[in-house]
This record gives sequence, C-alpha cells and structure tokens, in this order.
Amino acid sequence: MLSVVVFLPLVAAVVPLVLPRAGARFVRWWWVAAAAVELALVVALWIGYPGGDGYAYEVNLRWIPSISSGYHLGVDGLSLPLLALTAVLFLACAVYSLRQDHRVRSFAVLFLFLESVSLGLFVALDLILFFVFFDLSIVGMYFVIAGWGHRDAARAALKFFLYTFVGSLALLVGFIALYVTASPHTFDIVELTRQTPLAGGGWAAGLVLLALGVGFAIKTPTVPFHTWLPPAHTEAPAAGSAILAGVLLKMGTYGFVRIAMPILPDSWRRHAVVFVVIGVVSVLYGALVALGQRDFKRMIAYTSVNHMGYIVLAVGAAGLIAGSDVEARQLAVTGAVTQMVSHGLITGALFLLAGALYERGGTYDMDRYGGLAASAPRFAGLTAAAAFASLGLPGFSGFIAEFQIFTGSLGPAPVATVLAFLGILVTAALFLRAFQKVFLGKANEPTADLTAAEGASIAPLLVLAVVVGVFPRFLLDLIEPASQSVLSLLAR
Repeated sequence: MLSVVVFLPLVAAVVPLVLPRAGARFVRWWWVAAAAVELALVVALWIGYPGGDGYAYEVNLRWIPSISSGYHLGVDGLSLPLLALTAVLFLACAVYSLRQDHRVRSFAVLFLFLESVSLGLFVALDLILFFVFFDLSIVGMYFVIAGWGHRDAARAALKFFLYTFVGSLALLVGFIALYVTASPHTFDIVELTRQTPLAGGGWAAGLVLLALGVGFAIKTPTVPFHTWLPPAHTEAPAAGSAILAGVLLKMGTYGFVRIAMPILPDSWRRHAVVFVVIGVVSVLYGALVALGQRDFKRMIAYTSVNHMGYIVLAVGAAGLIAGSDVEARQLAVTGAVTQMVSHGLITGALFLLAGALYERGGTYDMDRYGGLAASAPRFAGLTAAAAFASLGLPGFSGFIAEFQIFTGSLGPAPVATVLAFLGILVTAALFLRAFQKVFLGKANEPTADLTAAEGASIAPLLVLAVVVGVFPRFLLDLIEPASQSVLSLLAR
C-alpha cells in the first residue's frame, strides 16, 4: 500500500509522455485526477493508521545487501501529517495550474515526479533511500525554476541547485560516518536509532552532527544558509514556490527530528544551544528583512526563514531539557511538527496568491498596486485570511503551533523564546503594511477577481488551516505519541 502511495504519481507521469498526441487540456485534468487519487490514498492511510509510537504500513525488502541498505518504508505520527500536507499541496497546485499553457506536458510531469520524490522521502527508513529522494527533489525543483520561472530564473535555479547540492553532499558524508561507526554496519534508520553508534563519541559525534546539521540547515533554510531562498522563490512560478516552501523546506526540519535527534542524542544535547541560537536568529532576521521588502513574493520568502526558525528553536530547546520536564519536551517537538504542517498550508496559499497578483499586474512590486479590494473582494479576503494566519492569529493553525513552541521552549531557553516573541510583532507589522499597500487606499485601476481555479486551489488550504486551528485534536493525537518516542530516544 505504501509503495503504491509513493510511486502512483510517478506512474501517472508516464501517461502524458507515452501519449504525445494528448492535448494540454487532457494533461492538466489528468494531473488533477492523479493528485486527487493520491490524496484519497493518503486519507485512507490516515484513517487506517493504528496510532501509537510505532511504524505502520512497513515495507522492508533487500535492496543493496552488500552495504546493508534496504527498501525500508514506514509511517508514524511524524511522517503521516507531512504525507497528507504533501498530497494536499500538490493537488492545490494541480488545480491552480489548470490555466497553465506553457509546456503543459513537461510541467505536469515534473510536478508528478516531485510528488513521488517528496512522498518517498517522508516515508524512507533507510539513509541511502532518504538521500536518493533528497537529491532527486533538488533536480526536479531546479528544472521547475529554470524552465518556468521569471526573468532571472536561470541564475536563481543554479544558485538553488548549488547550495542545496552542497547540503546533500554534507548529508552523504554524515550518513557514511554513521554507517562506518555502526556495528553491524547498516544504513537502516531504525537500526541506527537503536544502536546510537556514536554515543559518547565526543568530537567525532560532533563532526557528524555538524555534517547533518549543515545539510538539513541549508534545505530548511536557516541563517546563514538561507541566501538561495529569496531569489529561488522570487523567480519560480507560483506553483513551484508553493511546493518549495510547503514541502521541500520541510525535508530539512523533518531530517532533524527523524535522523539527527534520535540517532545522535548525546551530541544533540551537548550542542542544542547552537540550534536555539540559530533558531532565534532566523526568526528575527527573517521577520526584519521581510519588513523591509517592497516585493510581495520576496517578503513571503523571508517569512519562511522566520517560520522555519521557530521549528529550529523548538527542537533545540527540546535538547536543552532532555531528561527533565517531559511535558515541555513534548510540547516543543509536537509544536515543531505542527508548525511544519501549518507553514505548508499557509505559506503555500500565500505563494499561490502572489502568483495570482503577478498574473494581474505583471509585477510583485507592492508600490505598483493599491485599492484592489474594491474590484477583487475575493482576492482581498483570501489574502487577508492568509496574512492573519501567517502571523499566528488565534483560530488558525499557526497559533496552535507557535503556542506549543513558545510554551515548550520558555523554560529551557527563556531569553531566546522572549526574543522570538518579537518575531510575531514584526510579522504582524509587515503583513498589515503589505495588505494596506496592495488592497486598500485609492485604486490604481480595476483588477479581475480570482478565477474559479485560483479560488478552488487557495481556499481549501486556508480552510484546513482554520480546521487545525479550531479542532487541533485530530492532528495532535497523531503527533504526540511519536514526539514522545523521539524525546525518549533523545533522553538516553
């Protein structure tokens, strides 16, 4: 079942390739149908998930026995929410792209390929398998940015590829070090978690954590590894930005929780303060730089640095208090995973809205707009909802995530947490300023409201953000047992 979920989009991508006479309309709707079926399968996985802190739907087959690397898949409370987020966002992008008319076949095939790669990474329980999916995601997004981006897309795509590829090489070094130090040698994540091969390893464990940390930090991205993100987002097509922010950035933060924390618990606890500092710097830097932007899409890109900083702060704080306050530890990690889901929904919606803005005005420059609410009320309403959701207003998923992060982090890292609170104030200021510039005041010229496809792709993401914000129990019941399991491993 899990293999079907992972590879169904890839199989669906073959159909447009073997039917060269199929028109653009068929390809667009085939993409939507494949993404809808994929979402239905993930929902079925969720409904049938037995709960608890173990892996479900596990597949473990021999793959490369000479290096003890297997085709090992499984889902738990950490990965299943990200599987669902991935399926939802790819369906939203498929619906949003119903008006796509530039090389539709290649565009759809690339996104279906990216969906398989993303799903595969979140269920991989083998380091080599994880690395393969991690690297393929870089390749897929490179072609999306370079092929369908704006004026400086080639340069932005190259910068994205080089930065993230360096990160993947750092990961590979860390993975090989874990394999070499394990006894018996293995790339299996479950077995490595059981062994903790570098426990008490001192500087060697620190170097391996550094390699993993750099690789995941570049993908997240955190300050100072974030510089590839703003140009990549600014030049990418709207659907590409939504997937880059909503799904691909989560590969970094997921790697911290799935690999670095449970496999290197001693080293994580010793260096947790570094992650706390990096997290709070990313929160404040991302918010302050976003405040100074005139480009709407670039502003949203910097808020991603801000929101990812909250996650890094939380997982760092969990390491500072390992072995002490169990409730605080669980709140911090549960909040981090919830923030991954929340950020994906809200920022995905914001980037699709930015794409709709560009379609109407041919620019992201906020000073070129004004008074759009008069002629595009649905556009203004959804943008207002997304802006308030992003700044963590109660009633949205961001509030649930950030409340848990701050509550869980305040005890072990009070100064960093208080500083991170300032990020919310700056985020509120920048979104209110942006909304005022674009949608309020004197109208420059009438603007068409959102189309049916645009509304149908964006509105459900915000509805889900409200559902999680008002009825979070269904999500938290899934995440909390897995978070507790990670924290038990971290406390060893």
